[in-house]
Amino acid sequence: MNSDEQTGTPAVRPLVNHRMLAMLRAVGAGRGRVSCSSEPDLFIDGVSCGDQFAAHALAHQGLVRAARPGLPGKLVPAVLTADGQAVVTAQQQHHAA
Repeated sequence: MNSDEQTGTPAVRPLVNHRMLAMLRAVGAGRGRVSCSSEPDLFIDGVSCGDQFAAHALAHQGLVRAARPGLPGKLVPAVLTADGQAVVTAQQQHHAA
């Protein structure tokens, strides 16, 4: 190994497209709710997201979670995880540069 190589496991970046990023920004702005489920559905401004595959991916990648526990199927506020906030922040910094 030379001095340019790094050791350890490289950080895995979440796979997020523009639609998913918009969903993250809406959740970060306090406009999102999720259903309490192993496949949580995401609602923005009270309307179900048209791309629930993307909503499920955000939850499974650990970027969005329920703000509090709830009964199965009930809607609770959605919040960004630290990783979700990092994705939004990195995108904002990228566009500001």
